[in-house]
Amino acid sequence: MGFLPLSYRRPGYVEKEQFQRSNSFLTENEGSNASLKSGSSKNSNGIPDALTFDRVMSGGTCPPCTIRDFMNYLLYVEHAAENLQFFLWYRDYVERFNDADTSDINLSPEWTQAMEDETAAKIQKDAIDKLRKGPKTTITIFKGTDFEKGVADVTVVEKRNPFSTPPPTPSVNDASSFLSGPQVSGYRTHIQDAFSAAGTTQPFTIQPFRAEINRIITTYIMTDSPRQLNLSSRQQKLAVQALAYTTHPSALRSVARAVEDTLRRQAHPNFTRWSVCNGNRPRVHFARALGAGILGLSTAGAVVMVLSSAEREWRALFALGWVLGIATLGAACRGLCVVLHGLHRRHVRPWELFDASTSVAPPPASSPSSSSEEGSELEEGRRKSASTSLDSFGSSNSYEDEPWVVRYERRNIVRKVFDREVWIQEPALRQIQDAIFVQSVLAGLLSAGVLTAVFVSVPAGGFF
Repeated sequence: MGFLPLSYRRPGYVEKEQFQRSNSFLTENEGSNASLKSGSSKNSNGIPDALTFDRVMSGGTCPPCTIRDFMNYLLYVEHAAENLQFFLWYRDYVERFNDADTSDINLSPEWTQAMEDETAAKIQKDAIDKLRKGPKTTITIFKGTDFEKGVADVTVVEKRNPFSTPPPTPSVNDASSFLSGPQVSGYRTHIQDAFSAAGTTQPFTIQPFRAEINRIITTYIMTDSPRQLNLSSRQQKLAVQALAYTTHPSALRSVARAVEDTLRRQAHPNFTRWSVCNGNRPRVHFARALGAGILGLSTAGAVVMVLSSAEREWRALFALGWVLGIATLGAACRGLCVVLHGLHRRHVRPWELFDASTSVAPPPASSPSSSSEEGSELEEGRRKSASTSLDSFGSSNSYEDEPWVVRYERRNIVRKVFDREVWIQEPALRQIQDAIFVQSVLAGLLSAGVLTAVFVSVPAGGFF
């Protein structure tokens, strides 16, 4: 593995709003869809080939850049774990559907692109018709806009209850009939409301995987679902109507494409940028303060020497402080603690810290068995923290009630600064950190040279 160039820059942070605005200008066929087919990413500058999205998804990376770490980042930092959860389920569902060798598989025909375009046009036309039949004030508001022309995506907010239409009578073979007790009525009403809101009827359940598809609708697609995806009203209706027709994976083509586009071009670059930071927030703030302190003290000492009658050569001694201060401050501004980097270690994440066993003190850093023991212990902690988030049909992605949240908040600031550390196993990540460290040191040397030349050239004040 070669070295990264000195001009390397880690991935820039992609704001959700910025990504959504830029993504709205891309057509499905010419923009994001093309990037997905090629495996490229427009916001992936600064991501080495060893840390690409496809590499992470295929399990070709080491901690802290694995798919499990990616899920934890989306859950605890980005608060968008539902995208990866749906992506993993859909990828697995496509494989299972294609491998299915049953007689009823032909009951789920493919949802073609022509059918999708026709349904989307019908949804848009119905929305415009409802708008025109609505109150005159509503028409006046949107007069002369793209909404009136039928160009933009239409989201109709009706005054009446969208679920007021009487739901169709469920089939005897409905998947909810396999439930027992009070769950039956609630589940039937929930899934019926989803199809009614989309303007279609609940299908028969003789198609393969129908029960699983119904759970996907109530978990990810319909409004107020526990893991609701960020879909427009048009996308929701289009997906539900497609799933009412077939359980073929192509029915979720547009949803899967939008989710994967978000993961590739927004979530994954942010995850890579976040993984570069080897210290927690208190440690990074401490490193910044330390670098600024060293830089300030060195500058103050040089000023005192200039005002004194000491020889000019003594002022050059402060160059060492300038190098250390600027290098430490520059690296900390990019989330890197130079002390931890020198050991190629990182702080343990809060959700990993309390999942791993803490009853036995960790071995010394110099111990040959330190990395392997810590790695296995932390891997167990990662499994525990991601066990529920990797479940495709779990509850909502809320972690406020998890025990580690309160325990970590009670931890004093000194313990957070000097929290437990673990070896960084991913070589590509260490390579990125090496590049940032070298850049910071070179910036320190260059700045210290300039400061030294300035202070040495100033005549002595001779005040004392």
